[in-house]
Amino acid sequence: MYDQTDQCATTIESDGLRIVVDDLTGPAIAALLTEHLADMAAHSPIESVHALDITALRHPDITFWTGWDGAALAGCAALKHLDDGHAEIKSMRTASTHRGRGIASTLLRHVIAEATARRYRRLSLETGAQDFFRPARRLYAAHGFGYCSPFGDYRPDPNSVFLTRVL
Repeated sequence: MYDQTDQCATTIESDGLRIVVDDLTGPAIAALLTEHLADMAAHSPIESVHALDITALRHPDITFWTGWDGAALAGCAALKHLDDGHAEIKSMRTASTHRGRGIASTLLRHVIAEATARRYRRLSLETGAQDFFRPARRLYAAHGFGYCSPFGDYRPDPNSVFLTRVL
């Protein structure tokens, strides 16, 4: 289990976005995660949906951030501790009102910086193989992620793509 007392600051400003460690209790994040889970279910077979619900995201091995544009929720991202050298990105989502404004890149840079500060040596993720997920795969590739085999508890799945980056 990761000791979150070693976290970096709980609130930072990055590219005009206020990024905060979130306790997942607000209605705005509940709505965004509900939309996220619905999209995952709409574009992947249920056995290939690996997105976590609010309860699962509250696990002590997960740090969850929200990005705020003033009072508006712009997006979210999470970092899951897998082992001392490896972490996983979970729940990357940009609010539909903020798409195309670099929110995902800002949040991704934050998660990469946090993983580096925590001294992970590798950062990985799973995303969908369908066309709907092509923008996500392009985002991760632009930030140095490359294809890899399934990691952690994942198994080969034709509907999943696994990506990793050495830190």
